Order: sequence, then C-alpha cells, then structure tokens
Amino acid sequence: MTKYLISFPSEAMVVTPEELPAVAADARAVIEQAKAAGVYVFGGGIDEQTAPVLVTADGSVSHAIHPGSRLNGGFTVLELPTREDAVEWARRIAVACRCAQELREFMYDPAS
Repeated sequence: MTKYLISFPSEAMVVTPEELPAVAADARAVIEQAKAAGVYVFGGGIDEQTAPVLVTADGSVSHAIHPGSRLNGGFTVLELPTREDAVEWARRIAVACRCAQELREFMYDPAS
C-alpha cells in the first residue's frame, strides 16, 4: 500500500474562536475513523511557537531555513490501497477542518 500525506497550511484554516471546538472535535472524529479502519500512520500539527533550525550537511546548526521554505499547519499520513481512497480521506478531513487539504503521495520505499 502507498502512504499519503494530507496537509494544510495554518492560513488555510479560517474559523472563529467559537467554531474551533466543533472543528477540533470533527477532525479528531475523522482521525479516530482512520485509526479504526487501520489506515492511520501518524499525524499532528506543527508547533509554530518553536522556531525551526537548519542542520547543514557539515552538521552545523543555524536559525536560517531554506529560502522559500514554510511548513506549518497540520498533517496526517495514511496508508491506503488507492489514490481514490486517499482523495476520499482528504475529503473527509477537509470537511472536518473546514479548509482545503493538499494530497501528496510518498515515493515507494521497500525498507518501510
């Protein structure tokens, strides 16, 4: 089976503070469905309060990141038999989160 990354940037989720508890509950419900279906690999939200660091090829660490790089928001990794299944799960997550989701396929790794 193939692993799929379903994600969204922080700025895509535009909900009011009053809506947030319902959105969070709906999103958790979809994740619980994915776990029950045996397709959930892992997921979470990027901690945007902690600044990223760049560890270079020589092992040095800097607070600069790759130009144009931005990783924030939330993501889920699911392992599914078809891309159509991945689109359906992305749809469920989009409805629960009230925002569009990006769907990406991981390249096959025979060791994983």
